[in-house]
Amino acid sequence: MRVVIAEDNPLLRDGIRLLLADHGIAVAAAVDNAEDLLAAVAAHRPDAAVVDVRMPPTHTDEGIRAALTIRAEYPATAVLVFSQWVETGYARRLLADYSTGVGYLLKDRIVRTRDFLDALGRVVEGGTALDPEVVRQLLAARPVDEGLARLSAREREILDLLAEGRSNIAIAEHLHLAARSVEKHVTAIFAKLDLPPARTDHRRVLAVLRYLNARA
Repeated sequence: MRVVIAEDNPLLRDGIRLLLADHGIAVAAAVDNAEDLLAAVAAHRPDAAVVDVRMPPTHTDEGIRAALTIRAEYPATAVLVFSQWVETGYARRLLADYSTGVGYLLKDRIVRTRDFLDALGRVVEGGTALDPEVVRQLLAARPVDEGLARLSAREREILDLLAEGRSNIAIAEHLHLAARSVEKHVTAIFAKLDLPPARTDHRRVLAVLRYLNARA
């Protein structure tokens, strides 16, 4: 088995590398950022990538976004996310889009090296390995409405006013915009929410219902 490690903490990165080496697992690369991770996977085509969620430069979600890219572009490479954070939105996408060869473990809940190695082996063999706490948070978290997530700040502002029952003219006056500009924004909202014109459905009502459901 060949593995690439992406971990920005040098002590933990070296610790994982030594652990894998002690158990006969070759480490093709050990990097500290998502860009180098993707380059290492492209160069070495490893059996698996062990990936932290938050890495440079912003320390937010670079790692798990790279994990999604790896599963999409290199399906032969399994991904084991190993982090102290549960990013439910990205984790849900990872598990929904790729039901095999993925895992998500929490650093502070691994108390035996054998548990980590067993999880790595399962994902390489095409299985899954999920910490029960990750599962709990995924079940508790409300799924993200991808259509709403695509809206710009201005479009969300206009949708908020639609939810108040305001007309396009009222919205234009409130935001000091031209009526034609509001119409264009409303049309864009419908498009991003996948609400095509239809005789039987009122798109304004459907858009507002989506908005209210996401806030409930």
